[in-house]
Amino acid sequence: MYYLYHIPGKKIGVTRNLNTRVTLIQGYKENEYEVLEQSEDIDYISDREIELQKSYGYKQDLHKYNKLKPILNQMKINATEQTSTFDCPVNKLKGRLMDNIGITWETTHGKFHIGRDHINWIMANVKTSMFDNERCFIYNKAFYESFFNPEHTPCSDPEISRFNLIRDWAKQRGIVDKGNSHTQYVKLMEEAGELAEALLKKDRKEIYDAIGDMIVVLTNLATLEDMKVEDCIDYAYNEIAKRKGKMINGTFVKNTL
Repeated sequence: MYYLYHIPGKKIGVTRNLNTRVTLIQGYKENEYEVLEQSEDIDYISDREIELQKSYGYKQDLHKYNKLKPILNQMKINATEQTSTFDCPVNKLKGRLMDNIGITWETTHGKFHIGRDHINWIMANVKTSMFDNERCFIYNKAFYESFFNPEHTPCSDPEISRFNLIRDWAKQRGIVDKGNSHTQYVKLMEEAGELAEALLKKDRKEIYDAIGDMIVVLTNLATLEDMKVEDCIDYAYNEIAKRKGKMINGTFVKNTL
């Protein structure tokens, strides 16, 4: 499903995931935006976005939503020994990174990739190229030490783990105090459906997005059940750690004896 959303006085846009695109990325709560239309027809919703941007007096997008993917996938990252340079100015980088989640490139420190948790760090540390204001860069070693060095993982401290960040986010938005497990389960099934669609289409960006959203929902569901998702993971791992079986038609089947 494609949603045509309106942030009053700011913009009209299209997304497949309101929570990720409007709330998590742009920072607007549910009562700060409205859904104007929704449709499964990407061509229709793309045309309506331009029409409504014009009628509301907002700046119109240069490219329709249904034409964005091939353009966005052309993002180029040029790696040297010291830096990785992005082919856009700093003021456009965050959106480009979000639309290119999952992209990978080789550096002297190994293969890097863009995940959702990397974007805030990049935006805090990116610098404009001294040779071209339309390009910007990060230092490879700093990026490596922050995320890819196995001896210095960003989540080694439980007080700043991703799961705690998710729980803080959920609490700030009322999910913990006013939500319930049943609605989170429905949300989980919705995200699972989006993952299935992404897998069928082999859409790497949407696969990243759906898996991440499912982990967020599972974290919230566990919290609402007075559990920690980390404990659920440990419990499951302890159950499977010594399990024996074999692969049958692409599925691991455990021994029953």
